[in-house]
Amino acid sequence: MSEYLMLPLAALPFPNIDPVIVRIGPLAVHWYGVGYIVGILFAWWYAKRLVTNARLWPDGTVPMKPEDLDDFIVWAAIGVVLGGRTGYVLFYDLPRYIAHPLDILAVWQGGMSFHGGLLGVILAMTLFSWSRGIRTWSLFDVVAAGVPVGLGLVRVANFINSELWGRPTDVPWAVEFPNGGPFARHPSQLYEALLEGLVLFLILRFLTHSRLKLKTPRFVGGAFIAGYGLSRIFVEFFREPDQQLGYLLGTDWLTMGMVLSLPMVLAGVWAMATAKPVTQPQPV
Repeated sequence: MSEYLMLPLAALPFPNIDPVIVRIGPLAVHWYGVGYIVGILFAWWYAKRLVTNARLWPDGTVPMKPEDLDDFIVWAAIGVVLGGRTGYVLFYDLPRYIAHPLDILAVWQGGMSFHGGLLGVILAMTLFSWSRGIRTWSLFDVVAAGVPVGLGLVRVANFINSELWGRPTDVPWAVEFPNGGPFARHPSQLYEALLEGLVLFLILRFLTHSRLKLKTPRFVGGAFIAGYGLSRIFVEFFREPDQQLGYLLGTDWLTMGMVLSLPMVLAGVWAMATAKPVTQPQPV
């Protein structure tokens, strides 16, 4: 803590944005919830655009119908919410929820894990693709291509909520968050919005439309997993660790986010390295 006291208190003012967009009686619409909803709807719309563009697929043969994605959006939403909440409970604050199990249902208080949400969606995609006879990796590819937009929106909502802020710093763009103590901090939520959102989306767009990697199942999905993992590990060096966890293994840098993201990088690299183009059978 003593090194923090040496940091200047000058910082950019925190924007006075109400986390609640509108209140209608007891109902409150939050930016955080809207970020999730818009992200899911965008990924659904974008995936449908991909599967109606025959140029992107081997021999112009699309592996699924747009109607399949209409049905899958419900599965995806359930996987995101249940997986994200379960992941947060297990990975980040298990003792609290063991002591107060009813708090698990209080999702409006915050507490979602991307890694848990990813596992939930992977399970949903696997079960759905098996039930429809769709190549699982191709479904993963088209869904993953649009997910970064939602990630970016949710990170912006984290910034508006003044949560998940960064470590104290003296960089010129530091922000003094209302609940972050008297310290100028990295706006690490915006770093994540840029890397996990905009940059990752543009990389995947390049792979799908310029490199035509949808013709190589699991390459785009692997790029998404590895890209997110690398972005998250990088930003964790600037992000304050969760208070209930702190730094791990007696270090002053290793966080739970890094630990959970490293396997993603390895799995994503494996997926890209082993991906092979689809070869359609030739007519006799």
